[in-house]
Amino acid sequence: MSQEPDNPHASGGKSSNLEDAQPNSLDKPDQSIRKRIQQRTPSSHTRNTPQSSPPQFVLMEELMETSKDVTNMALAHEIVVNGGFQLKPAELPEGSLEKRVREIVHKAFWDCLEAQLSDDPPTYDHAIKLVGEIKETLLSFLLPGHSRLRNQITEVLDLELIKQQAENGALDISKLVEFIIGMMGTLCAPARDEEIRKLKNIHEIVPLFRAIFSVLDLMKMDMANFAVSSIRPHLMQQSVEYERKKFQEILEKQPNSLDFVTDWLQEATDDLVNLRYKNPPSCDIAAAASDVPVLCPVSVQNRAYLKLLKWDHMQRPFPETVLMDQARFQEMQLELEELTLTGAVLLVTLNAAGTALSGLPGFADKIKMVIKVLLTGMHHPSFNLSETLAAIGEKVCAEVNNCLSQHGFTLFTTERETGLKGQIQALANPDETICKLIDSRIQTLLESYLASSHQKSFPAIPGGLGPIQRELEEIAVKYVRLVNYNKMVFSPYYDALLNEILKKVAQQPVKPEES
Repeated sequence: MSQEPDNPHASGGKSSNLEDAQPNSLDKPDQSIRKRIQQRTPSSHTRNTPQSSPPQFVLMEELMETSKDVTNMALAHEIVVNGGFQLKPAELPEGSLEKRVREIVHKAFWDCLEAQLSDDPPTYDHAIKLVGEIKETLLSFLLPGHSRLRNQITEVLDLELIKQQAENGALDISKLVEFIIGMMGTLCAPARDEEIRKLKNIHEIVPLFRAIFSVLDLMKMDMANFAVSSIRPHLMQQSVEYERKKFQEILEKQPNSLDFVTDWLQEATDDLVNLRYKNPPSCDIAAAASDVPVLCPVSVQNRAYLKLLKWDHMQRPFPETVLMDQARFQEMQLELEELTLTGAVLLVTLNAAGTALSGLPGFADKIKMVIKVLLTGMHHPSFNLSETLAAIGEKVCAEVNNCLSQHGFTLFTTERETGLKGQIQALANPDETICKLIDSRIQTLLESYLASSHQKSFPAIPGGLGPIQRELEEIAVKYVRLVNYNKMVFSPYYDALLNEILKKVAQQPVKPEES
């Protein structure tokens, strides 16, 4: 946005625009948390004593305050975590009652305006009110230094003068509209220049007014998004304290808001205890099992974060402190599942092709592209994995033979093709050895990223993951950034909970699991 006092190409906005647009922009995290709060709010039917109206009113008031805190926290979090965050205008579902009512009301309004302007002499009551709204909107786009533009708008769109002109039959509505369009062109972002040009080609007053308000709505959204981008650097400096403060306020109103976090950390602790017993540090298994090994809170947290990438989102509630990022963790989980299968197919293919092809530049990338295309929509309910893997087997064998032919090597025999296709089709079973191997190595890599998150260099890629290294690193960087931010915000709560959990574990020796 230009900072010249009288030539702003606006893409910023007022806080009111943020408030108007934010519910549509935060549907998933905001509504998930609100729903969680409402589910936990005690109902009057669960009390042993009858409740009178005043306590119920207070309960609803607290719920509304908590909901507001959640909305503010979710908005701040989204702005900080999502670098591409933008507010978008609310779009009502097609065919919904609300959409139909809005269309009917709008049509009635514009029909009324059309009727007034068609009178002889014309009646300008509605038109003048619209000009007043446009005036206020244009003034809202101005920065404090835009005094000349403010004076122009105030002078030309003087409602008292316009009313007098209308009463005396001297009002030229087309000149007012021409000024409005010109001012919109001065204030709008460059991306809206095309919309402004279209306005100049509309000559009927009522359709022109409708189009003007439509473009003004777009300009408001541009302003709001500019405001978001402007406050992001400042918000990032204070977001950790702000989110922690807001969560504490929610916790004070809903004391059980850490129940799922406690379960989550407890499970991670249990996992590590069991792993320690399966792989005891001492050669004397009995001695190693006599006491629970000392567990590090950091390792428990890292284990807990890894569990978020294996979460059953349909059956299990997400921990409260990561609820705002559930969609992001779920997206990474789906990406990793697809990448695990891709890595497994590549490993099988490269082993079957041998060193003759596996070392050729670009060969693995060709196979990877074939797999990626065919696995598109892998998590859609109608996706048939077995059929897709069969198709991948056919394509991979064709690509392998093509490369062998180009480089003068002997083509695959029918038996080798059948064997490779069978190995690829077997990967439909997630418990297949190759799938479990790739998945285990991906988990190891992500754990290494968490453990070395403050180091500049990336951890070494485990064997077999080389062909998918770039994709894994992209996911790992996003994952670690999200985890580190979450740790900064909620570390006091995690530390307190883990202190109690680990204290109990240390006091209650557990016998090793029998194999």
